[in-house]
Amino acid sequence: MGKFYITTPIYYPSAKLHIGHAYCTTLADVIARYHREKGDETYFLTGTDEHGEKIQKNAEAAGKTPQEFVDEIVTGIQKLWKTLRISNDDYIRTTEQRHMDVVQKVFTRMLNQGDIYLGEYEGWYCTPCESFWTDTQVQGDDHLCPDCGRPCHKAKEEAYFFKMSKYADRLMDFYKTHPDFITPESRKNEMIKNFLEPGLEDLCVSRTSFTWGIQVKENPRHVVYVWLDALLNYISALGYLSDNDELFKKFWSDDTYILHLVGNDITRFHVIYWPIFLMALGLRLPDKVFVHGLLMMKDGKMSKSKGNVVDPYPLIERYGLDTVRYYLVRETIFGSDGTFTPEQFVERYNIDLANDFGNLLNRTSGMIFKYFDGVIPAYQGALTSLDKELESVGKASINSFKTNMDTLHVTEAVASIFDYIARANKYVEESKPWALAKDESKKDELASVMNHLANALRQCAIMLKIVFLDSTEKLFNQLGIEKEYQGYDSLEKFDVLGGEHLVKGDPLFPRLKADEEIEFIKSLMAKH
Repeated sequence: MGKFYITTPIYYPSAKLHIGHAYCTTLADVIARYHREKGDETYFLTGTDEHGEKIQKNAEAAGKTPQEFVDEIVTGIQKLWKTLRISNDDYIRTTEQRHMDVVQKVFTRMLNQGDIYLGEYEGWYCTPCESFWTDTQVQGDDHLCPDCGRPCHKAKEEAYFFKMSKYADRLMDFYKTHPDFITPESRKNEMIKNFLEPGLEDLCVSRTSFTWGIQVKENPRHVVYVWLDALLNYISALGYLSDNDELFKKFWSDDTYILHLVGNDITRFHVIYWPIFLMALGLRLPDKVFVHGLLMMKDGKMSKSKGNVVDPYPLIERYGLDTVRYYLVRETIFGSDGTFTPEQFVERYNIDLANDFGNLLNRTSGMIFKYFDGVIPAYQGALTSLDKELESVGKASINSFKTNMDTLHVTEAVASIFDYIARANKYVEESKPWALAKDESKKDELASVMNHLANALRQCAIMLKIVFLDSTEKLFNQLGIEKEYQGYDSLEKFDVLGGEHLVKGDPLFPRLKADEEIEFIKSLMAKH
């Protein structure tokens, strides 16, 4: 048993969230649930980054105060997380006093120890990204932002700067001694080549051209600029520099595994600026920053301005939460970009959930009712070579699942479960229970087949509990499996079932009429 701290990026509430935002939070939830099932003491944080010029301008356009504007959007975000049944332990808002107090204390400390100095900034500013760029970094005659591709404008103002160069060599040394700090490896190489090797420029950490932010105590005309403010959420939520820092001492300790999940568009801030801020504070660095890909549409990144977003609510209402969670986890390899299409969504449902998993339960329960009056026969060992092979596949699947989850290969972990499900379906065809039932001398073999199928379903359901929040519970109920055999303690045992009375239930995943459902999902997309 260990300690595990996992965070999502804190989302920017400038507009309503869509299924692309739900992707990262759902994956974080799956990982957090896995560690809890393993017995790790787990803390899961998500939240919102609510300051900055963009929020102020959007609020003004909406005729609201910035606080009113973010309160309304945050209410929607929290509702979505509740609908997705995200199991976060805390939700941090950068407009909360507990966070603002920490930011002011950190700024003062960095100022006093000479890490921050007052100067003047002149450069190209991208309002959507809240980033300054030099003449050489902006692209083309239109001075486009190298991150988002939108036009930047020239800005000049008094600002505080953080001395990034003071810690650049130390960060490079950390990369060398901690090769797994950034995943995937390509992201680390990109950061070194584009930012560290050319020479890390000092970072602007305050602004005077807008007011919606945390005031600098020493100079109230300034507000703390977004990244020094936002990144500190990972420790302010734990009570760093507060009267109650018990959580900080527990989950930012050397014996806790600390994992940040971030999108590839904010990699630089998390693997360059955040480690350097921590070094300046004399704090340990996270164990890993995992850069996941983006869930996109055929015409590019999901964006409200493009009108190419997918609202998760109608999908959940029509197909169930488990279907949406499974699609997000399974369709896109975690760490790579993926593309949402109605065709893939429906196909993944029909093939994996209806044909394979749901049908295996239907067939198994139907045969146990037919041949054994709805009672799972006792385990007799592996009576046949087919029994032995299924047990062997089960052990391999469990090992693959655990290994892949431990190394954040979440998609591959779930795929290994469905490989086991596919093998169990094949086992039905090869063992031919309908033929065994006609031969009295084969009754023990028939009983063994039923026991093996029930146990394979039990093992798969235990592993799938981190993804499916309703369907696995229904499976356990239909097979009459007691709580003591639904957890990881019994996962690898093949001799725990026998004597359970089955309960008839509805199919877990009724097959969809593909053409109708594809058109329905397309109609949702057209609304935007």
